[in-house]
Amino acid sequence: MEESQLIEGCVRGESAARKKLYELYAPTMMSVCLRYVGCRETARDLMHDGFVKLYTKIHTYSGAGSFNGWIRRVFVTTALDYLRRNEALRHRADIESLDYLEASQDTSAFERLSIQDLYDCIAKLPEIYKIVFNMHAIEGYSHVEIAKELEISDATSRSRYAKAREMLQKMVSLDDRY
Repeated sequence: MEESQLIEGCVRGESAARKKLYELYAPTMMSVCLRYVGCRETARDLMHDGFVKLYTKIHTYSGAGSFNGWIRRVFVTTALDYLRRNEALRHRADIESLDYLEASQDTSAFERLSIQDLYDCIAKLPEIYKIVFNMHAIEGYSHVEIAKELEISDATSRSRYAKAREMLQKMVSLDDRY
C-alpha cells in the first residue's frame, strides 16, 4: 500500500490502514517518546496517545513536507505536552552546580560512541537540556521552533543546547569505555 493510499485510508477511518500505519511507525515513534521521557512504560503510553492524535488529525496533513516528518512532529508534541503537564519543562537545573559541566573539546570520544551509547548519555542529561538537545540535534527543529514550542527565547534554546553538548562531551570524556 502506497503512502498516499495509507493516508487516505486513515482519513476514511479504515482499521486496516490504521493498523498498517501503526505497524510501520510504532517502533520509531516509541524511540522518539522514550528519548523524551526515559521511562519505557510512560513512553508506551505516549506512543499510544500519539497514535490517537495522529488518527484524529491525519486529515490535516496537507502533503507539504514529508509524512514521516509530520508524524514525528505529532509525537514530539505529544511528549512535550506530557512533560508540560508534569512540569518537567518548568524545572530549572542549576547548571553551575553540576560537577561535570567543564567542557571537553575532545570530539574523538564521540566518534567512538555507538548510537545506543549516545542515547544513554542523552538520557542522563537534566530534563530541560535533554529536551532541547533531542529537539535540535535529533529531530532537526530550529532554535526558533524550539523557542516557540517551549515558550522560551531562541537565545535560551541555543544556550541550553550548548550546555547539553558540553555535558555530553564531559560525560564521554569521563567514561573510559568510550
